[in-house]
Formats: sequence, C-alpha cells, structure tokens
Amino acid sequence: MKLIFLGPPGAGKGTLAVKAAEILKILQISTGSIFRSAVADGSPLGLKVKGIMDAGKLVDDETTIELVRERLAKDDVQKGYILDGFPRTIPQAQALESFSKVEKVINFDIPDSGVLERLGGRRVCRMCGYNFHAVFNKPAKEGICDHCGGEVYIREDDKPEAIQKRLEVYRTQTAPLIDYYREKGLLLDIDAKPMVDQIVINFKNALGI
Repeated sequence: MKLIFLGPPGAGKGTLAVKAAEILKILQISTGSIFRSAVADGSPLGLKVKGIMDAGKLVDDETTIELVRERLAKDDVQKGYILDGFPRTIPQAQALESFSKVEKVINFDIPDSGVLERLGGRRVCRMCGYNFHAVFNKPAKEGICDHCGGEVYIREDDKPEAIQKRLEVYRTQTAPLIDYYREKGLLLDIDAKPMVDQIVINFKNALGI
C-alpha cells in the first residue's frame, strides 16, 4: 500500500506514520530522513542538500523531488510506503504522480487550538528525536530521554509565535493538497484530536484493515 499522510504541524503525523508502518508492514519515509541519508551518503545530491541546510535555507522543490524519486526507486519500498512530509505543494504532488502511484491520502484533521496545545507542550530528545509532551507523555526523569538518555528540550519552532507562523505556511502551501487529492477521490479524513490509540483505530477502520 502506498500512502501519503497530510495534516498541519502538531497533527501527530510522524508518530502515527510509525505505528501505521508497523501495522501495514511497510516503510515510513519522511523528507527529513531522506535529507539526512543523502547527506550521510555524501552523494552529489546529498552534498547539495548539506550546503542548502548549512546555509539555513529550505531545500528547493527540484532537489526534494529528485531525492524522493531516488528513494522510491529502491527495492525496500516496492511493497509500499507512507510518505510523511512530502508532497508539501501541488507542484510536488504533480511530480510524484510521474514516478509513483499513490493509493490513498490520509488527512489528519485538527483545529488550530489543538495544534497549539500539542506543540506548545512538545518536548524532543536532542539525540534520538523521540517526542515527549509536558502533559500527555512526560519523560520518567525531567529533561532526560527514556530511550537513549539524551537531553529533552523545547524546539524553537514549538514556541507560540513560531507555531502560528508554521500554521500560516501550512495553510498557504500544503492545505491546498487536501482539495487536490479529494477531487481525485484519494482522500480519507481522520479526526486527529483524540489520543493516539483511538486515532490508530480510526485509521484502521478508514482503510478497512
């Protein structure tokens, strides 16, 4: 099964993608992991991405599309995948159609108030990237990751002003994909407000699994 996960920042796409990948026995592929792998490999595209990221800029559409194309051509994704973080724009979605056919697009729907509550309380391990929450999922020891012992901190983009800006960018660039995929008959809406376990149940019911 080949899926795309959509939703605003704070909808829990990353966490849900990991769980869904386990259920469906397919790979979760995020643009972040693709960028990191390309940089680590030292490929020409990877070196280009490193230069862009080191300069504090966003990786452009053309480079992102080429990296995703390379990743989806590998043998380990032939059984299926979950794309998390790509496409972000309609041009990216149109490019994806030229090299991979997506079966369903899952839109995790949550209001801005829910995003502010979740992201405002999010805490992230600096070493392994695991997500905690100041209210719903505290680390056993304050400031220390349960999984790897790394420092748990508040990301700059999880501060209120930054969250509002991220929501504005999402509404402008990525939200149009909802109607784009709805018109193609590929979109499934899932309420992302409940706790994770309930969202997973809703996800399975939506796919009939």
